[in-house]
Amino acid sequence: MNPGKIFTSVAFIVTVFILVCSYFWTGALFAFVLAGPLIFMGIFDMSQKRHSIKRNFPVIGRLRYLFEKIRPEIYQYFIESNTNGTPINRNDRAVIYQRAKQQIDTTPFGTQLNVYEEGYEWMTHSIQPIDFQKMDHDPRVTIGAEQCQQPYSMSILNVSAMSFGSLSKNAIEALNGGAQIGGFAHNTGEGGLSPYHLKHGGDIIWQIGTGYFGARTPDGKFSEEAFRKNATLPQVKMIELKLSQGAKPGHGGILPAVKNTPEVAAIRLVEPGVTVYSPPSHSAFSSATELIQFLNKLRELSGGKPVGFKLCIGIKSEFISICKAMIKLNSYPDFITIDGGEGGTGAAPPEFTNSVGMPMLDGLVFADNTLRGFGIRHHIKIIASGKVFNGFHIVRAMALGADACNSARAMMIALGCIQALQCNTNTCPTGVATQNPALTKGLVIEDKKHRVANFHRRTVESFAELLSAAGLSDHSKLDRSYIYKRVSPNVIKTYEEIYPTMIDGTFLNGQLVNGDHTSIV
Repeated sequence: MNPGKIFTSVAFIVTVFILVCSYFWTGALFAFVLAGPLIFMGIFDMSQKRHSIKRNFPVIGRLRYLFEKIRPEIYQYFIESNTNGTPINRNDRAVIYQRAKQQIDTTPFGTQLNVYEEGYEWMTHSIQPIDFQKMDHDPRVTIGAEQCQQPYSMSILNVSAMSFGSLSKNAIEALNGGAQIGGFAHNTGEGGLSPYHLKHGGDIIWQIGTGYFGARTPDGKFSEEAFRKNATLPQVKMIELKLSQGAKPGHGGILPAVKNTPEVAAIRLVEPGVTVYSPPSHSAFSSATELIQFLNKLRELSGGKPVGFKLCIGIKSEFISICKAMIKLNSYPDFITIDGGEGGTGAAPPEFTNSVGMPMLDGLVFADNTLRGFGIRHHIKIIASGKVFNGFHIVRAMALGADACNSARAMMIALGCIQALQCNTNTCPTGVATQNPALTKGLVIEDKKHRVANFHRRTVESFAELLSAAGLSDHSKLDRSYIYKRVSPNVIKTYEEIYPTMIDGTFLNGQLVNGDHTSIV
């Protein structure tokens, strides 16, 4: 039941009871003096639009902010001890909130990391930095190669794949509204293209997963007619075919029955009220060659829009086979999204979230080196997707081979997610990851869409400022030598030393073209 309605009912009954009692007993007026402020506080909480927790849980919701303000370490310890450390740490989360709310995001007392700890990373800077005001504050990359008829100018930071059904309609609207304000793209996730993705006019990357939701026949096969209907919409700018997801590669998706409402089911073209399992693999193709041919079909059906695929790197030889198929057919995807095994999800077995799939940075280097080795990197843009929270993360990803980045977790934090760890139970207290209308109403779209846009703008600006500090006028000049990493207490290396950049065409000049290539990284 709606906590706000419960509070309203109780407050009304208590108020009436006190007023009636005061007619017979003057002491009841004293009780009203004590209870009155709490009643008015609750009414204020339910009517304000900035804090989802207080809106959904009047008065009592204030305790969450109080406890975190007094001892934030306790709150963070609870999260990390229950999720093997995968949520955003307190410092990153604070910066996301501050940028989303347009608050000051500078840090007192300098570096908050142990710079001598193994794994610490930093970027180089120049004694002749470029004036930040002369930098491009909205850097973009063009997605679309020779076979693409409708190339897309993409922001370097975008909303990563999160489905309607997993997320609430209010969350989807706020994300897309933010994308429209900030001029960046919003990936639908595999759950289909809903009216809430289209309502605010933000650019859409429509993701097609193994379940073909929104583009399927009644028996779950791919439907060209259903796909064409959505893919040709002007707001849909790119098509992404999901081969695997970093949080649960090889497992497929799960939509719990409690979240599979009639509305969600109608959009996905499935039966409502049942748990929906996405198959672990595609039925529309069964080989690398057929994958490339299927991508060509999607490009044709969409009217020539950029088409690519997303995967978490697993067996390296399989990715290499895809590259060989590209060369054989002389046909290339416009982009490849590299997801990391550290990615998050609302519901997956812990063995998959913790122990399956290559981490994003390693996968990114492998994909970039492989494409370079086959001499086809210039045909394809690479998008990095996995724990991108700040400007340095974008710099690092681009230095390792990315052309742009997608972020899911940071965008959810900007929406107001508090990492309550209830994504798969339909009881998300902030209204982000639930289909319960009583909780969804706490997320006010008009407020949260601006927070999403604010976070995007200030993070991209921080990226541009880091480039200026390095003396680089353009992100295309970044390479692996700009990022250092402490690999042991007394050894530091650049990423170029850790992951040497593959020379273009290396695999085409010798026996490697028929080999396994698993030693690329």
